[in-house]
Amino acid sequence: QAHLVESGGGLVQPGGSLRLSCAAPWSIFGANAMGWYRQAPGKQRELVADITSGGTTNYADSVKGRFSISEDNAKRTVYLQMNSLKPEDTAVYYCNVPRLVLLGTGSWGQGTQVTVSS
Repeated sequence: QAHLVESGGGLVQPGGSLRLSCAAPWSIFGANAMGWYRQAPGKQRELVADITSGGTTNYADSVKGRFSISEDNAKRTVYLQMNSLKPEDTAVYYCNVPRLVLLGTGSWGQGTQVTVSS
């Protein structure tokens, strides 16, 4: 699998917002649903949002109403807009192709750290 590059993380106060970006190569972008995952210390990686090539979105209950996933085909970029951030949103955030993750063949990038703290 070609390289995915996440960016946009940082330190934010509770209630704040961040927008994450994931740049994907043409080999996978547009032909696959894309997803944002996160992994908090001591916890398993979880899927928080995904978007199909047709634009249908799905969210984990923990982020529904606060996070929004979108994509820009021209820029081959997937975004995760995160609003009303909570301390429990603190994690390393990754993007990937859910289909490949389920197959066990999805390669993970370095991710981007999001820390929500006052």
